[in-house]
Amino acid sequence: MSAVIEVQHLQKNYGGLVAVDDVSFTVEEGEIFGIVGPGGSGKTTSLECIEGLRERDGGEIRVLGRDPRAQRAEITRRLEGRLGHNAPPDRLRVAEALSLYSSFYRDPADWSRLMESLVPPGEADAPSAVSPESQEQRLLDALELVGNPQVAVFDELTTGLDPQSRRDTWELIETVRASGVTILLATPFIGEAEQLCDRIALISEGHVARVGTPSGLIERKRQPASNRRR
Repeated sequence: MSAVIEVQHLQKNYGGLVAVDDVSFTVEEGEIFGIVGPGGSGKTTSLECIEGLRERDGGEIRVLGRDPRAQRAEITRRLEGRLGHNAPPDRLRVAEALSLYSSFYRDPADWSRLMESLVPPGEADAPSAVSPESQEQRLLDALELVGNPQVAVFDELTTGLDPQSRRDTWELIETVRASGVTILLATPFIGEAEQLCDRIALISEGHVARVGTPSGLIERKRQPASNRRR
């Protein structure tokens, strides 16, 4: 497999505050890679730099071989991102939302097939704003795929969701990956990362502490400190 996202020594400061300090990791094609850490650890800032939404203060980033800031127009055609929770316009119905969003892209996916696979039967003509939370999440994930992206970036998608909606979202993320999309996601929940991710980076106070498989890092954490140093 080849690296789809490469982050080397990323730094981002806000005045005197160091938000991200020397963060490095790679994301391989076809995997789900998680950035795991508490609020304020630098997860969202890292994602914003990777998407080209923020200027970095140091380090190098390559997404699909391109600098996401200097070549953002090209990257946005191939990367979809959702930072936090958002929702489609209130008055749009589900089918209308998918049709509208597909018109934004040069080479969109077949939105009618997405609707069949991700939107529950009978919801195509429902107002998107009044759907139950889990069904709204399904629509949002369908909208992520309309542009036929190669990479999807998600930030804390399940924060605030009830347990059933969280499980539904996990299922949808797996569906997105199964379509051939490489996924980078940030989450504060180690259990969620263990459920979804092939590999994770543990981040704290802007630093990456460890990179590895969720099971490997959890097992390492359980070991006595003397064993971890070997």
